[in-house]
Amino acid sequence: MTRTLPTRLGLTCIAALMLAAAPVLAQTAKPTATPQAAPQAAPAPGSDEWLRLRGETYHSAPESEQDPAEISATAKLNESIAARNAAAEQAEAAEQARFNSENQRWQDDTARANTAQVQWEADVAAANAAQAQWERERGAYEAEVAACRASGRRCVLTPPAPR
Repeated sequence: MTRTLPTRLGLTCIAALMLAAAPVLAQTAKPTATPQAAPQAAPAPGSDEWLRLRGETYHSAPESEQDPAEISATAKLNESIAARNAAAEQAEAAEQARFNSENQRWQDDTARANTAQVQWEADVAAANAAQAQWERERGAYEAEVAACRASGRRCVLTPPAPR
């Protein structure tokens, strides 16, 4: 039994090291030799070649060949989109203001509740202290009455007032 434990522990450590080293070995593997083409100059940004490399295939016609009806429809569409965006921004601002107001109200309510909780705890502590003081005074009074009765004298004692 004692011989298999070190063997198992050793095998477990070797397996853990192999798992930990696998990603490192995979990253450091030497690439296969492939012939590389001579580097070409990159196309100028905005050129047709540059756009084509990025998947752009749209080419706008010159202004003289544009359809006035299409331009008008596009302008109206853009205006309606802009109006919807402005309305959405206003609605979002109103909702954010409402959220901020409700959040402030919640924080105020929480602060009031926390203050009331602290005040209640202070009142309970004061009541407990007063109760303990009264019990001490009552115990002292009862001890004084017992001592007076034991002495055989006539005693006039006033009990402590309840608090």
